[in-house]
Amino acid sequence: MSEERKVESRKLHPEVYWRDEGLLFDGSRSGRIGVQLPPVGVEEVELDQLLPAEELRGDLEEMPELSESDVIRHFSRISRKNYALDIGLYPLGSCTMKYNPRINEETARYTGFAASHPLQPDSTVQGNLELLWELEGVLKTLTGMPRVSLQPAAGAQGEFAGMLMARAALDARGEQRRTVLIPDSAHGTNPASAHFAGYQVQELLSNERGTLDLEDLERAMTDEVAALMLTVPNTLGVFEDQILEISRIVHSKGGFLYCDGANFNAFVGKALPGKMGVDVLHLNLHKTFTTPHGGGGPGAGPVAVGDELVPFLPAPTVERGADGSFYLDYDRPRSVGRVRSFNGQFGMMIRALTYILSMGGEGLARVAEMAVLNANYVRQGLEEDYHLPYSSPTLHEVVFSDKWQARHGVSTLDIAKRLMDYGFHPPTTYFPLIVSGALMIEPTETTGKEELDHLIAAMRAIAEEARTDPDLLKGAPYSTPVRRCDEVRAVKKPVLRWYPPEPEAG
Repeated sequence: MSEERKVESRKLHPEVYWRDEGLLFDGSRSGRIGVQLPPVGVEEVELDQLLPAEELRGDLEEMPELSESDVIRHFSRISRKNYALDIGLYPLGSCTMKYNPRINEETARYTGFAASHPLQPDSTVQGNLELLWELEGVLKTLTGMPRVSLQPAAGAQGEFAGMLMARAALDARGEQRRTVLIPDSAHGTNPASAHFAGYQVQELLSNERGTLDLEDLERAMTDEVAALMLTVPNTLGVFEDQILEISRIVHSKGGFLYCDGANFNAFVGKALPGKMGVDVLHLNLHKTFTTPHGGGGPGAGPVAVGDELVPFLPAPTVERGADGSFYLDYDRPRSVGRVRSFNGQFGMMIRALTYILSMGGEGLARVAEMAVLNANYVRQGLEEDYHLPYSSPTLHEVVFSDKWQARHGVSTLDIAKRLMDYGFHPPTTYFPLIVSGALMIEPTETTGKEELDHLIAAMRAIAEEARTDPDLLKGAPYSTPVRRCDEVRAVKKPVLRWYPPEPEAG
């Protein structure tokens, strides 16, 4: 395919280019305003009479002058260039980007919830406290663990809170352990969470099945080890089917078994972590319970704990008094303290509980069944065209590699970029790190068979293109508003704001 054909769809007359791209600042016209307010009817006072001059900013120069419709149309146009869950499948493995049911959004917007404030007296927010209490109750049921803290604002913060509680429990025993074991198939935030909790990290190797090597664990598990942080299922999409033996090994040396429950959607309603010997477990409400994800938040990462860690839960906890009323209990002398302002992301908790109650126990078990079915459907559809580095049974996600495409000079990045031309968001790339050129696909339970068929057909077509026209993939994407960026430069020298053009010389 010629370069001219590849970029033909992006050829535009220069006089209409700015409108197509919606360049807000280039559309400025002198004298245009967005809104005109009537006089306020009170005496005007100059700001410099109210505040010190050095605290005031001068006039904003070179700011665009636009009408209200100019601004609305600009943002509406550029929003249509974004990919979103409301448009189609978002197959990011590990992240679990699933559809957010609209009933969740409606419930979160109820005035009684939306207009309340976390610092109101307990007597005025009994409904809010009951919701928190009930959400903790259903999470306890689903995990088989005695208590849950709802405070953490993200999965990684849930990990951190869990490790703080494990450390506090060890301190209470009088044990100063300094090492945390983490498999090479764990989520990438686990090492950071352990480090911030004050531990050194030691990596454990996976075996040929993609699960934790028990001999490696036996050698590494000493009296100096505080905990093993195990992701279940791991980032290869493989369930740690020897978890009972893993638990026995860890506990035999007095350590704690931390379970990264980010992939809980793979077995929710089917198995209880509390029955597996897990001492501490965090959950991501977006990954399992359909609350929004992306844009850096808002997140919610509740953390469930076993009996030994209950005294160290972040305070306050929500309790129910003898008279049936709910209250925040700050009287927890062994608590690790707050891990977040207020009591967590309340709006996300409303959404999660709405989803849990609307699904019920059987519905949540069906979620796990469909998540596993969809991932295996994709695996079966693509394993003849893409290399599968581990043959173990797949649960909620499947990891391929670019090994076969690399023979033709095509990389994982090329495949991901070309998939955008077929109308799909790319899957997770180059993770987990133990798979070279990884392509990590998680279709989630909210994707129908028809769309999975479209994804499989697109991936197969790309595999054929890699064999017959590899240069085509190396130049992709061709149909997006922005083509390939200098990603290294974008990380090191990001452009975070608009600057007016430099005046022309002379």
